[in-house]
Amino acid sequence: MCADTTDKSVDYHDTVFLPETDFPMRAGLPMREPEWLDRWAKIGIYDRLRDKAKAGSRTPFTLHDGPPYANGHLHIGHALNKVIKDIITRSHQMMGHDARYVPGWDCHGLPIEWKIEEQYRKAGKDKDEVPVIDFRQECRKFAEGWVNIQREEFKRLGVYGNWDDPYLTMNFHAERVIAEEFMTFLMNGTLYQGSKPVMWSPVEKTALAEAEVEYHDHTSHMIWVRFKPKADVLEGASVVIWTTTPWTIPQNRAVAYGPSMSYGLYRVDIPADKSTAEAGELIVLADKLADDVMNSAKVEGYSRIRDVATSEFEGVVLNHPYAGVEGANGEWDYDVPMLPGDHVTDDAGTGFVHTAPSHGDDDYQLGLKFGLKMTYNIEADGSYRADLPLFAGMKIVADDGKDGPANVENIKQLAYAGALLAKGKLKHSYPHSWRSKAPLIYRNTPQWFAAIDVKMDDGMGTYGDTIRERALKSIEELVAFTPERGKNRLHSMIETRPDWVLSRQRAWGVPLTCFTKVGAKPDAEDFLLRNAEVNARITAAFEEKGADVWYEEGFKARVLDGIVNPDDYNQVFDVLDVWFDSGSTHAFVLRDRADGTKDGIADVYLEGTDQHRGWFHSSLLQASATKGRAPYRNVVTHGFTLDEKGMKMSKSIGNTVAPQEVISEYGADILRLWVAQSDYTADQRIGPKILKGVADSYRRLRNTLRYMLGALKDFDESERLDVAQMPELERFILHRLAELDAEIQADYRAFNFQSVFQKLFTFCTIELSAFHFDIRKDALYCDPADSIRRRAARTVMDILFHRLTTWLAPILPFTMEDVWLSRFDGAEASVHLEDFPETPNAWRDEALAKKWEAIRRARRAVTAALEVQRRDKVIGASLEAAPVVHVEDADLLEVLKTVPFEDLCITSALTLTADPAPAEAFRLPDVTGVAVVFEMADGEKCERCWRILPDVGTHKHPHTCQRCNDALG
Repeated sequence: MCADTTDKSVDYHDTVFLPETDFPMRAGLPMREPEWLDRWAKIGIYDRLRDKAKAGSRTPFTLHDGPPYANGHLHIGHALNKVIKDIITRSHQMMGHDARYVPGWDCHGLPIEWKIEEQYRKAGKDKDEVPVIDFRQECRKFAEGWVNIQREEFKRLGVYGNWDDPYLTMNFHAERVIAEEFMTFLMNGTLYQGSKPVMWSPVEKTALAEAEVEYHDHTSHMIWVRFKPKADVLEGASVVIWTTTPWTIPQNRAVAYGPSMSYGLYRVDIPADKSTAEAGELIVLADKLADDVMNSAKVEGYSRIRDVATSEFEGVVLNHPYAGVEGANGEWDYDVPMLPGDHVTDDAGTGFVHTAPSHGDDDYQLGLKFGLKMTYNIEADGSYRADLPLFAGMKIVADDGKDGPANVENIKQLAYAGALLAKGKLKHSYPHSWRSKAPLIYRNTPQWFAAIDVKMDDGMGTYGDTIRERALKSIEELVAFTPERGKNRLHSMIETRPDWVLSRQRAWGVPLTCFTKVGAKPDAEDFLLRNAEVNARITAAFEEKGADVWYEEGFKARVLDGIVNPDDYNQVFDVLDVWFDSGSTHAFVLRDRADGTKDGIADVYLEGTDQHRGWFHSSLLQASATKGRAPYRNVVTHGFTLDEKGMKMSKSIGNTVAPQEVISEYGADILRLWVAQSDYTADQRIGPKILKGVADSYRRLRNTLRYMLGALKDFDESERLDVAQMPELERFILHRLAELDAEIQADYRAFNFQSVFQKLFTFCTIELSAFHFDIRKDALYCDPADSIRRRAARTVMDILFHRLTTWLAPILPFTMEDVWLSRFDGAEASVHLEDFPETPNAWRDEALAKKWEAIRRARRAVTAALEVQRRDKVIGASLEAAPVVHVEDADLLEVLKTVPFEDLCITSALTLTADPAPAEAFRLPDVTGVAVVFEMADGEKCERCWRILPDVGTHKHPHTCQRCNDALG
């Protein structure tokens, strides 16, 4: 390097084109996002997109909103759900669709009723003394309040949609259609009233749907009970049953055995001191379970006397354990038959199953098969009927959700009767109400059911004649699932589910709009009034005044008058399961609204994985009965939100993350980016460390966009360069854009946002910031304004800008609006009014891409070698280097000679050679055949571009190289 003796007083800072932008490095999202929300509301973004669709020929795309429940502030699961939906809607809009989104709410049901009842209890008010319409109005007002609160919370997430006109299940038209859909079941023969065991909440005093049930650990009493034969059979041996529900013993009607199981006759030889077993007593047990039973009964020695063939059980009648007990008043002096049951296994218990047809589905089915009598011993609050001997009024579950006395009192009575062989405790998974969190029971009550295997002659049999057939066929042929495993999950649930329990014994909901014949039995042909004119009168009244009209005095007479004698019919006052409400939304939203769909079918239903037994499930059953098929084409499922350790969030643990808190600290876009970065099809984790990592990714992406804005300052169309005139580097970037365009749109259509973001983030940080932008900084800053390189770089950057901002807008709507308005400010401007730009297929150039991938691999070896020198403080910047690059592959060497490789490596000079590399040369293990020998650049530093070149100081302008001297003129 020559000695530096020249004057360095000249400042060339103002002669270079440095990036310049007002776009701030710090986002300030919590403060600024509300400003964009106000702006979008002012210019009517959502409505303008609808107008845009009317003006063009855009294909409709409808994501139907699964209604959240209108009670309480949003939790992080709500945020996850709504952001995923918003990304889908926005991305499809920008891919050329008319992507409509109508938000909605579930407004009826027990949780709201429960809240009003709590208010009553605190005020010392009796709900039963309040007129039902007044009570319902209070429920309506409560729901309205939470709808308004949640609406604002959803909007704050950046979710756009028809917020001014959402759908509510309590709107009059919605209540009318829900009743109308119910009456389709009435008319097509699938509705029936049956008395069978259903999942029942004693605390809430109502039947529950499967989707309203969650399972928690529960410690139950378990008992082993002797049933004695009535006649002299089985050598007088007791048949022993095992159960974890002692409270069901008073309802026992039979004992079931496994027809193909192996049984034996066992004798107790040596009972322990505290055993209730007696020496010499005989017991019949399944052979596989005998050891466990004897251990539980504290029997120290026993003998197997002989085999017992299951044929010996045929016709055997047992005594109920309470038969003849003092105070029983003959209540249990009936025969208890032994019956074969395929549901009996030898996995646990004794090999014999205590059968109470009123309190379990297997028991009920066995009762149907053999004509067992149903019992009605349990009241709505989970207490025994007031006139039941021994146990009158005792509760199974107390009002606070804890065990009532029923279990313990039965155990005591069994011991008193000499029927208790053993007892213990068992911790196991047990059904609880997802609202009150109290344990549930199976209880036999008269309920209204939809028969899912009854053939319907309704002219909609393309996919089957029964609800189950249509539902299964829809799953198999009409619906795509994301993730795919959702298909098998929903299919197996539909395949094995029982009839749908439609009725609830509550007040706040849409009533079962039907009438029953006075004195007629439920299986009678004329039990239900099926009359189209009556139905029309009901729906007209509901449309005008809502479902409250059902409870007006004289309503029955008004709708039946002139058609049938009102006195001949009873009015049903049960309300519909709220899952029927939400399952009917396809009718009053998709079918009936102007912003619905022509065929009443949504492109997408999206909810959490629990909705395979909830909304996906009920919508499928309901629509199969009233439409003949599923109301959706795609079912997209997301997982649950967990804390950073993978634990379920709980207020009691203190590990919850509220969306409002995240927005307050980071902004909604960071929360949305967390969603996009996650694999939402699995369970997501969120917490302070994770959010910090998301914020870091956001900052890196923001810096890339900020650099582009600065480098594009004053970009003018006159600068734009045709692709054919561009250097290879820019054409390679355009090739990558063409590849990305196809991939990004495919990922958006597949609802794979994690892939969208990963690809764009990698492209921005690796291919742009660390490669293309890094290389082209020199040309952008120092080339003449009209140079080909500079114009090409700015043209490509403008192309990149339009694609990156629109591709990222569905994920980061606030930030991309900020970026967009930094270039295209205007009263009506918005990135969300744009579509993804069309990307010419002509940009693809596979041969060029293959060449530049080879160049990039070789470049990595050079930049890695220079990084070693920088780390060792040999150089401060790569422009101080002039490495010698040894290339073994002759073809690669020729390729590298066709490009300005020193510019690509950001060195002042570079020598390519085929000579063998010395042993000390730098090599990257994964870049074979390329070795780098470090050399310092020779010459003086150009004060304008900072390259070190031999010609610096020999030109008109002091301390400049030839390129900079020419640029200065």
